[in-house]
Amino acid sequence: MISQEAKGGGGILTWLTINASRILVSLFVPVITFLVLWQGFIFLRDSQASQIVLILVAIVWGVGGVAALYLLANWMVEQLPREWTRRLQPFVFIGPGIAILGWFLAIPVIRTLLLSFQDATSTTFIGLANYAFALTDRVMLEAFRNNLLWMIFGTFFCVALGLLIAVLADRSRFETIYKAIIFMPMAISFVGAGVIWKFVYTYKGEGSGIAEIGLLNAIVLALGGQSQPWLTQPPWNNFFLIVIMVWLQTGFAMVVISSAIKGIPAELLEAARVDGASEVRMFFGIIIPTIQGTLLTVTTTILIFSLKLFDIVRVMTGGNNGTNVIANEFYIQRFTYGNPGTASAIAIILLIAVIPIMIYNLRQFRERRAF
Repeated sequence: MISQEAKGGGGILTWLTINASRILVSLFVPVITFLVLWQGFIFLRDSQASQIVLILVAIVWGVGGVAALYLLANWMVEQLPREWTRRLQPFVFIGPGIAILGWFLAIPVIRTLLLSFQDATSTTFIGLANYAFALTDRVMLEAFRNNLLWMIFGTFFCVALGLLIAVLADRSRFETIYKAIIFMPMAISFVGAGVIWKFVYTYKGEGSGIAEIGLLNAIVLALGGQSQPWLTQPPWNNFFLIVIMVWLQTGFAMVVISSAIKGIPAELLEAARVDGASEVRMFFGIIIPTIQGTLLTVTTTILIFSLKLFDIVRVMTGGNNGTNVIANEFYIQRFTYGNPGTASAIAIILLIAVIPIMIYNLRQFRERRAF
């Protein structure tokens, strides 16, 4: 009996020793890996080697280092008891992503929230004064109004034109060519698009003695009209800027909606035609209900883009002449006026405005997956 107990105690001791050794080794190996990666970082930071050598080291060190971290972390978890392995292994792969989101998203949001309750010097607590300014100032109210225009008209025309082009192009022999032309502006950055359209709206002014080089004014003059300062005429200048967004985002809406339309069973459409349904009736009775989820996703995506729009307004008008938007006012408050408190309050308001749209989008996506 004593020997069996001793044997049993020895077995337990052996089991504990083995598992403790596994844990120690599992911790030791990643530490060595981190030290190697750190030395690679030091080499890249301080080395006087040629650019080619640094690039090669960065590629090998970066890609190989990330792969090594995943492999070693996975190996580390597999050395633990099976129950712990089952619990911890998923976090080996999602852990880095969560850490990155926490460092680059959660922490900045918390810091911005704290700054929004402080004055321009970020040293004195002033409560909700910055929020009161952001919600009552004339310039801010104008920015809210303009963002509402972008959200309503920009989103509507992007989705409507994307849907129309997707349906019509799907029935054309040259579908690929048409879609490539419509999608091509998506390859242009928002800043680049702003520069291009600034030449379209350029106005030199009557009596200046300089020929109009703006495309729109050239067309107006060719038709016998007078050139106009398109970007200095509120509120119409907002709609001229919205045209740029429609030009850029219609291709995105068209591609996503077109893929959804192609997913509609051909037998369903053919059966409707056999029953005598017109093309218009099929469009509103079959196509629209079938792709409703895709339409909602595209609409909410463009809504979020409209709400946080910045590049086009900054490049085209700088927010002057009644074209200011929320994101541009945030930029002005922070980098022109040097007021991080007010800028942070505006950023938090913008974040709060985006969150409901994101939640609705995620909820719709979850419901479609469940269906």
